[in-house]
Amino acid sequence: MDRTAGQKRSGLPPLYQATDPFDQRMLAVGDGHTLYVEQCGRRDGIPVLVLHGGPGGGCSPAMRRYFDPAVFRAVLFDQRGCGRSRPHASVEANTTWHLVRDIERIREELGIDRWIVFGGSWGATLALSYAQTHPDRVVHLVLRGVFLAQRSELDWFYGGGAGAFWPDLWRSFCAPIPEDERGDMIGAYHRRLFSGDYGSEARHGRIWANWENALASIDHDGPMGEAASDYARAFARIENHYFHHDAFMETDGQLLRNRRLIEQIPADIVQGRYDMICPPVSAHRLADGWDRARLRMVPLAGHALSEPGISAELVRVMDGLGRTHG
Repeated sequence: MDRTAGQKRSGLPPLYQATDPFDQRMLAVGDGHTLYVEQCGRRDGIPVLVLHGGPGGGCSPAMRRYFDPAVFRAVLFDQRGCGRSRPHASVEANTTWHLVRDIERIREELGIDRWIVFGGSWGATLALSYAQTHPDRVVHLVLRGVFLAQRSELDWFYGGGAGAFWPDLWRSFCAPIPEDERGDMIGAYHRRLFSGDYGSEARHGRIWANWENALASIDHDGPMGEAASDYARAFARIENHYFHHDAFMETDGQLLRNRRLIEQIPADIVQGRYDMICPPVSAHRLADGWDRARLRMVPLAGHALSEPGISAELVRVMDGLGRTHG
């Protein structure tokens, strides 16, 4: 096993080295979209699909480090409009259900029958959406920092709930918005992120992204550095587009109500106890009564994938699956 020693001093299992992909391609999926897709690890290994967060983020080499490259065949891709996918930052034909179809297109293109699906935050939302649509294609779910795309979760983060714990940063997030628009912060930012004025979109995109980034880690205390304008604008536009449309769910609470469709699939759910972005109540509700799900609440951890306790738990889960399915 080729691992780095970064976490050894804390007694936590270290992450694997980020190996180079053995396959990288651009895959046309229709509607004018072309996706960046990569595979790394073992060519004939246990297939695992890795779903990045956001919406609006992208995959990165760091995401490869949770999978033993001698055991797993990890598949990562940049979702529509994200990262290296094209057209960049496009919200046209970009919904949850377009992404679900894209995942199936990738699976078919790569000749994979069934796979483990691994996703955190928005990636967990997308993993659940995909699994409920194609339950026969998912052998195991690994979810982190659960977001169920419910109005109550959006109200928490963009309606002042999290702001009660971070009043200074909440004030900065609200500052560009007139008082009479603050009853709907997602809508207010939507008007500015899609104004057609690049400078205004980039400025508001940085503020939008900084609010989320500042609350991701339990160890963080204070404003973070400014996100790059182009990245922040793209990230904020796509994320706001999804949240403005309630993640394109047919009804509020859809993923929780449709859990019955996937209760035969085993799942590991890893959740930071002090997650300010996706509070633990969602993970608890998802796991409650799901006999094949194991909820692992990580103490003294927030939302970020990079939190040491969360990283360690995810490595343990994936190493266990490697032994089970290898």
